Amino acid sequence: MTPGIRPLIAGNWKMHGTLRDAAALAEAVRAGAPAGVDLLICPPFVHLHVVAAAMLGQPVAVGGQDCHAAAKGAHTGDVAAVMLRDVGATHVILGHSERRADHGETDAGVRAKAEAAIGAGLTPIICVGETLAQREAGEAEAVVAAQVKGSLPEGFLAAGGVVAYEPVWAIGTGRTPTEADIAAIHAVLRGLTSPATRLLYGGSVKPANAKAILGLPHVDGALVGGASLVAADFLAIAGAAGP
Repeated sequence: MTPGIRPLIAGNWKMHGTLRDAAALAEAVRAGAPAGVDLLICPPFVHLHVVAAAMLGQPVAVGGQDCHAAAKGAHTGDVAAVMLRDVGATHVILGHSERRADHGETDAGVRAKAEAAIGAGLTPIICVGETLAQREAGEAEAVVAAQVKGSLPEGFLAAGGVVAYEPVWAIGTGRTPTEADIAAIHAVLRGLTSPATRLLYGGSVKPANAKAILGLPHVDGALVGGASLVAADFLAIAGAAGP
């Protein structure tokens, strides 16, 4: 952890669950939220308004999983940052590797979305990370540095923007980099951001490895995928980040 930075544990629910599932999971997270840690849950768009209403006045923030760069327009199937803000979101995940891979998102596109998010009053969480081939070629640090430089817009630091390092090959696979590998990338990220920027790690974070990962220098929290769909697991990870 970074001294003076309050840890953030963010749950990315991805494309999972019915409305009933979302409401039950949100309630369980709210009921078990530990002190000393900021919690954020990011449900699918169609559940966002219900989850945000349930969390109104509660110590758990709610965010979106993506947004469009435009505030409105003929963009079928997309959601604007102002729409997320309007239904109660405070954060938005941008540039996740699944969107970069499945939708061809570029650093420039992520940067434009982050600008829209900041303009709408949302805190952007920008994801970066290398593929297995890039890591094996010794390119991990250079790839991540280039993504940061290309994806973070002007005003990102002032807006309290968050950077999440998620090695592509560790997402949902059960595999994680070594602690030394994680620490090395986070040191690079710290050098490219500011002493106050929250730096999250994501990629097969679970209760069994959370304490060790969250204890590394410059790791200020976690972006949790699969484990965030089980309240007990998500809360255990949050507990590992606490005092």
